[in-house]
Amino acid sequence: AGRERSGAGAADCDLFAGRPWVVVGQDADPQAELVIRNLAVDVGATPVRMGAAEHDAAVAAVSHMPQLVSSLVAARLEELGEGALALSGQGLRDVTRIAASDPRLWSAIIVGNAGPVVDLLRRIRDDLGVLITGIEAAACDSDSPEHTAPGAARVVAPGAVGAVTDVMTRGNLGRERIPGKHGGAPRRYTEVQVLVPDAAGELGRLFSDVGAAGVNIEDFSLEHSAGQSAGIALISVLPAAAQRLEEALDAQGWRVVAG
Repeated sequence: AGRERSGAGAADCDLFAGRPWVVVGQDADPQAELVIRNLAVDVGATPVRMGAAEHDAAVAAVSHMPQLVSSLVAARLEELGEGALALSGQGLRDVTRIAASDPRLWSAIIVGNAGPVVDLLRRIRDDLGVLITGIEAAACDSDSPEHTAPGAARVVAPGAVGAVTDVMTRGNLGRERIPGKHGGAPRRYTEVQVLVPDAAGELGRLFSDVGAAGVNIEDFSLEHSAGQSAGIALISVLPAAAQRLEEALDAQGWRVVAG
């Protein structure tokens, strides 16, 4: 339920609303456990009973490891030139968003769950080793004299393709297992892309027009490009509602981008 911001100014009374609140009640007094469960419910959270080891392994995978990987990616940007950073897209912003988290807080969290976190990092290191070995074959192959000669055909080493395909495929499968809206089973949505001018009230007008079309927004994100005076709104809706929404927005003068 955390955020990358801290301090009193970032306080949020709805921070725990609809969030899981793990209660480790092993050998605990039932009345003491009830007090904690009631506290969780009072702030809008959903109590979930787990064992201590089960909890530690779970949060290492879904919280602690993503935080460290995000920070590792962001750390590679520290010495990157301004020209390269100007090419940044939404993918980089998505991956590095939580890298803005408080280092002191996260140092305490990671050290407090060191065992499960180290186990996961070792597995990631092994995956990276396999990926590096595969891609290295392509790098060495491209530097060979027969491939650097003018007019030489570009041949990609099969091992490199296989290594990248494997990690991407496994990533696809893992991504599909993340629970969907409201914590339920993941659902597939259709993404309607709309060009939104960077001006006051435009985003509100878009939401209003979506509502007028009778379509519920299942998920939403906004992508900006550096130096551009507009963004792309990515509106996730049920597949059956996508065409109706596109037609309604087009009728209201919005520029719907072909997905």
